[in-house]
Amino acid sequence: MNELPVSEGTIPFREFETWYRVTGDLNSALTPLVVAHGGPGCSHDYLLSLAELARSGRAVVHYDQLGGGRSTHLPDAERDFWTVELFLEELDNLLVTLGIAAHYHLLGQSWGGMLGAEHAIRQPSGLRALVLSNSPASMDLWVSEALVLRSQMPPTIAEALDRHEADGSTNDPEYLAATQAYYDEHVCRVVPNPPEVVRTFEIMSHDSTVYNTMNGPNEFFCIGTLRGWTVVERVRDILAPTLLLSGLHDEATPATIQPFFDNIADVRWEIFEDSSHMPFVEEPERYRAVVEEFLAAHDAD
Repeated sequence: MNELPVSEGTIPFREFETWYRVTGDLNSALTPLVVAHGGPGCSHDYLLSLAELARSGRAVVHYDQLGGGRSTHLPDAERDFWTVELFLEELDNLLVTLGIAAHYHLLGQSWGGMLGAEHAIRQPSGLRALVLSNSPASMDLWVSEALVLRSQMPPTIAEALDRHEADGSTNDPEYLAATQAYYDEHVCRVVPNPPEVVRTFEIMSHDSTVYNTMNGPNEFFCIGTLRGWTVVERVRDILAPTLLLSGLHDEATPATIQPFFDNIADVRWEIFEDSSHMPFVEEPERYRAVVEEFLAAHDAD
């Protein structure tokens, strides 16, 4: 298979740098796709298979958000430095600097979709289509559904999670093993995890400042600054055609996504029956086909 052209670099953001990668040609006639990763505080690596979408002729832009991956890390930043507004400003800066702010698609996964929803609520004129992949509409819904999913785990796992959270011992090996069991069921059901997923977790292990500050110690014990986040009352302001994607076994359960489906005017929803939170690695061919079909339908918008 022919290699796709790839370019990488960094762009100034405030006094920091945002790392980016472009697969394909930004001057292509097809609308470029920008991919926003999860976390907060992850890296683009686990979503790199989406670069294959460039084989259609559209450019695919990955980037590492501030504090993660290959962008500037700020482990000593104050807690209130890490805000939704910061990452919205960074995304806007990326679009302008790459010269695509007038015409682009946006795909956000998990936290990246939360960020994408906030971006789309502002009704940017250049946004042609929005993909919200495995993303909740509020953290209250996320947390309440996580409790349901936890209750369905084997009793020994659920008990270990509850006990160590109550004791504040979330670094205990027993707690970490119970967390991994939850992840194997509801985050990525390809076990062992693919190399690109492992790479993201390894990168985060070296600096989890953003994740721990905004989310918490893991995917289901959410005690960070995003705890009260919600767009439920604002999603009706999203005017861009929107595709919702989730897995049947996803930690982003249907209840967490329903407000998007109920309140966005132009919306469709695809559920991947053999996937959890990462259908792009659990059912990659179908995932890319669904996304490409949707984007192609809105290239001329």
